[in-house]
Formats: sequence, C-alpha cells, structure tokens
Amino acid sequence: MTLTVRGLDLPDFPWDSLAPHKARAVAHPGGIVDLSVGTPVDRTPEVVRRALAEAADAPGYPLTVGTTDVREAVVEWFARRRGVAGLTTDGVLPTIGSKELVAWLPTLLGLRAGDVVGIPAVAYPTYDIGARIAGATSVVAQSLTSLGPLTASTTPKLLWLNSPGNPNGQVLGVDHLRKVVDWAREHGVVVASDECYAELDWREGQSGTATPSILHPDVCGGDHTSLLAVYSLSKQSNLAGYRAGFVAGDPAIVATILEVRKHAGMIMPTPVQHAMAVALRDDAHVQSQRAAYASRREQLVAAVTRAGLRIDHSEAGLYLWATREEDCWTTVSEFADRGILVAPGAFYGAAGARHVRIALTATDERIAAACERL
Repeated sequence: MTLTVRGLDLPDFPWDSLAPHKARAVAHPGGIVDLSVGTPVDRTPEVVRRALAEAADAPGYPLTVGTTDVREAVVEWFARRRGVAGLTTDGVLPTIGSKELVAWLPTLLGLRAGDVVGIPAVAYPTYDIGARIAGATSVVAQSLTSLGPLTASTTPKLLWLNSPGNPNGQVLGVDHLRKVVDWAREHGVVVASDECYAELDWREGQSGTATPSILHPDVCGGDHTSLLAVYSLSKQSNLAGYRAGFVAGDPAIVATILEVRKHAGMIMPTPVQHAMAVALRDDAHVQSQRAAYASRREQLVAAVTRAGLRIDHSEAGLYLWATREEDCWTTVSEFADRGILVAPGAFYGAAGARHVRIALTATDERIAAACERL
C-alpha cells in the first residue's frame, strides 16, 4: 500500500516565475542588478556581531518566551522609538524572523475553515499564505466599507494592516489607524499590524519615530486589547540571516500564541536573542543604515523618473512602487533587457498588476549601474 501525501493547497512560489527574466538580466554585459527582493547587502553591524559572539556558549535549550533582557529591550525600543507607553514584557514574544509569525499567526490563533482573514489590496503575499495554511479564507479589506454588510460568517477574525507598506511604501496615519482599532473592537476582530519598515520613513522631517504604531496611545488610547504589532530587525539592522523578529501587544493574545509555540518548539536561539537585545538598544547603526538607503533611494528616484515611470506612495520602506501604466510584466521585461531585475506588482495582488516594485537593497556600485542603464 502506497501512502498518498497531500500537500497544502498553496500557489506556486511567485519568484520562481521571474527565472527567465533573471537569466536575461544576468546575461547583460555589465552583469545583473537584482532589485527584485528586499534582502540586505550591507554588513551586519559590528556591535551586533560582537553580541552574537559573546552569547555563543549556549548549551541549554532557550525559553520560547525569550529572555527577560530581550523582552525588556523590545519594551524600551517601543517607548523610545515609537512613542508606545504601557507595553509590558508579558506582551512581548521573540519570533524566528517576522515571516514565520505572519505565515503561522492565523493557525496560532485557532483560525480554521470558514474563518476570514482581511488583507490589504496590495499586500505581502504571506498574509494570504497564512490564511491558506490555517484553512481560512483571505479577503481584500482595503477599507472598512469594502467588506460590505457584516455577518457572522463574513466578519474577519483577523485583520492585517501593513504600514509602512510592502510593496507600496504607504504610511497609514493616526486617524486611519484609530478608526480601524475602534471598528475592530466593535466587531471582535484581532488587528495585526506589520510595521517592519517603521524606521525607514522618507517623508520630509520624519526619521522613523513619527511612523505611527498600532500600539501608540494616540491610536489605541493606551489599551492594547486585541492588537498586535509585528516587527523585524532584518531591514534596519541587516539581520535577515539572524531571523530576529518579535510580536508585541495584547498580553492575552501573546500568551495564547506562546502556548502553541512552546508545544511546537518555535524558539529563537539564545545567541540571537542576545544580539537582538543589543541591536534594539543601539540607535547609531540604524541611523547609519538609514542614511545609506536614503542615498540609494535618491539616486533611484531620479533615474526611475527620468526613465518615464511614475512613483506612487513609496514615502517609507525599502522599495519604489513604480508604473508606466502598462502590464507589470512588460515593465519587468524591459528592465531585464537592461540587466535590472525588478518584481512585478502582480505578486502582491490584482491591484498591483500595472506596477513594479524596485528594491533599494543593492550595493552603491550596483545602484549606480542601474541608474546609468536607466
């Protein structure tokens, strides 16, 4: 008897479809400039590497809940950098990067077939993947009215926000966030706010601290009930390889997530916890990295605009959301002919079908090459 193994009903991994365009870009005489993914290319800060080495002697199992020190560092960071008061360590949980938390959150919250997860119209694909893994259904909830008249079966159990947004770099204001929180509490909805790009706010006069958090008292009145903020150090600290992230907010929800993760062994390694605590307490390296991205962004904005594309939103984050008002794959192909690989907006939902996402995550030399070719 042969055992039939059934996988989950998931779409093909979107970046696999870029392979032919990547091959053309690689063939360019000057080599490829890969601006299709947001993976950091700069060195991990020395202060963080030292911290990792200091904690390398870690023979015992780490606690799923994390060390007291790393949870205190998260609380301190939220107060210092995001203006969040009232967060306590029992409302903080380290995660193995933020993507795994995004992918598993519906399951960790007990969602199942028949439940609904609200996601933005232009969205990080893993919000939908997380709903699928749980057997739930994702629906576009770009505005509260877009959900239509609510019933028990159509009211989302979980609503994702993403500000600053990936891929479009849009920042949601305090008034908008407050309306969402009020609505969610009225209807018994958990709100998860993906805020991973908060330190990379490019608006005039802003430097990260003004990017509103769902946990800010101006948004939630100091009450974190039913609210979660998801964060990662991959972008601001070049720690993508460390898988250093966390979720914070409602202690009751965090406790529920923790119980499942304890059973499943979803634990951040002890040395990474120590390194993350050190990184969160060191603002200098974040500002240095932000300056590097600001310079690359300025060059790319000028070059992309000269090449006849319009840049929409993109007021924060690591991407330019650009369009020629044509099918996104046409734009991708034209960029590939110049040895530049960008991501088609269709990866992020039907609403992105006429845009491309252009990442700032390349070396200064590669960014200069892209600008010259454009």
